[in-house]
Order: sequence, then C-alpha cells, then structure tokens
Amino acid sequence: MKKKRPGLQDVANQVGVTKMTISRYLRDPSQVSAALGSKIAVALDELGYIPNRAPEILSNATSKAIGVLLPSLTNQVFAEVLRGIESVTDSHGYQTMLAHYGYHPEREEMRLTSLLSYNIDGLILSERNHTERTRKMIEVAGIPVIEIMDSASPCLDLAVGFNNYDAAYQMTKEIIRSGHTHTVYLGARQDERTVIKLQGYQQAMREFGLEPRSICTDRSSSYSLGCELLKEARRVYPDTDSIFCTNDDIAIGAAFECQRQGLHIPKDMAIAGFHGHDIGQSMEPKLTSVLTPREKMGQVAAERLLARLRGETVTPKMLDLGFTILQGGSI
Repeated sequence: MKKKRPGLQDVANQVGVTKMTISRYLRDPSQVSAALGSKIAVALDELGYIPNRAPEILSNATSKAIGVLLPSLTNQVFAEVLRGIESVTDSHGYQTMLAHYGYHPEREEMRLTSLLSYNIDGLILSERNHTERTRKMIEVAGIPVIEIMDSASPCLDLAVGFNNYDAAYQMTKEIIRSGHTHTVYLGARQDERTVIKLQGYQQAMREFGLEPRSICTDRSSSYSLGCELLKEARRVYPDTDSIFCTNDDIAIGAAFECQRQGLHIPKDMAIAGFHGHDIGQSMEPKLTSVLTPREKMGQVAAERLLARLRGETVTPKMLDLGFTILQGGSI
C-alpha cells in the first residue's frame, strides 16, 4: 500500500506560509526571498516532497508503471538485465519507465525525483550507494524497491544478484592455480561493484602469500581502455604475467593489445574477465570469465517486485542467483 505523499500544504504548514507561496517557489525560487527560499528548501528535504505530475484525482491510483534506474545504457550487462525485466512486466501489463544516471549518486537522486513524480508503483535500482535525499524519497513514497547486481551488500528493501566478492575471489584463485602469480587487477569506473571485486581479488592474493596489484581508473569501460590499462600494468609492474579484469570489455581490449605486442595468451599473459559475454567466447583463445545471470536477474527482480505489489510476502530478503566460472583458454 503506497504511503500518502507529503503535499504542498504539508510543506506550507511546516514553513508557516501559504500553499501558493510554496507553489511559487517551486516554479521559480527567485520569486521568494533568499531566507524564505532556504526554509522552504529545508522543509522539502525533511519531508521528502516529490512533485506529482499525475492529475490530483489520480494521485493515489495505481499507475501500472515500474521505475528502473540503470547506471549505463551502453553496457551490455544492463541491456540484458532490462530485457529480463521487461519480459516479466510486459506480460503482466506493466510499463517500465527507464532512467539513466551514469554511476553518479546525485544524478540518481535527480532521476528518481522525476520517476516518482509519475506515481510509479515500484522501483528497481542498480546500486546500493544512494544519497540521503534518495533514501528519504523512497521511504516517503512507500513503494516496493528491489536493488540488483549484488546479493551481499545491505539493501533498502529487497535484493537480487550474485556475490561479486566471492566471484572475484574464486576467479583469482583459478588464475593462481594455473601457475600465474604476478596478477594485476584492472578496474574501471570505480563503482561499488568494481571496488568489491578488487577486495575479493586482494583476499585471494594474500591467502597465497602474493602481492595484490591493481591499475584502476574512473573512466568508463571500453576495448580501447583495456588496451591502455594493459600497457600501464606492464609499465608499472614489468613482471606481470596475468590480469583479472573488472569486465569483459577491459579483458578483450587487453587481449587485442597482447596480440599487437606479440604476447602469447596465456603463456606470456593470462587474461580473465567478468560477466561472460558472447564476444569473449568467440575470440581465440576463448576468454575465461565469470558468467553472471544478467537476464535471469532482471526477470526474478521484476517477478519479486510484482509479487510484493500483489500483497504477497517475498522471502528471502536478499536472493543470490549465483555465478559460474566460464573456463576458456586464456588462463
């Protein structure tokens, strides 16, 4: 059951002005004094006020729409997640309202404000790292929320995913057991999952008495970035004999650079990726990677969300769909 969202009158009561004054401020903050504007802004934040674009008569109605916030629209991972979500929402007569925030929590907050203003019935999020205002708006909205892509990090409501830490830990052990002991972790974006994978890699390296090494950047993933990161790894750590990449894009780019440099894979340079994309299974040698259940994750997240909307009890709170080490010839 959705909570009653704070309205203009609630904000006006808290500030001690008329509803018309609040409306005027929302249309153009310069129409009120700076001091009053500051008080209104504080009240809006404290109450978690969300503008409602739906007609007032429909403000408590069911929209039959699910909000989906994705960090990237170019990353194949999220394209497959979205396909899984829509395979379920479409069959149940729900629309998906999609927003992209580029891995920035502040932009996620802005996009969420817009989605909630359309009176969505439920929400699917891709991160665990949210601003305080984002958390407040979700609390005020009172709608079911599912966070995807990880099954171990604390969640707001429900979660569906896999254990990024354990996946990286297990893959690193596979690399070491194959005889490669100078392994460097290559990371991009520096989002929460990239950092969690780095931690799993570091744990495995230390358990084998090896020195963890990493080359990371906040730039977005691409094949060309993979080329650059491999060159940087070899420059900083000349004895590098293997790399574990935060995703397959980086891994495949690194493989291209190995070919340019005349390095044999895996004899001279072992390479492991993450997510198990088809392109990695089409290269020679096939890329060893962590196969993750992207489409299934989208399907299960949507199914659990719709079950909650039907008033059903959904357990467990965090659902782990697992992962598979996809053995190729690259390590």
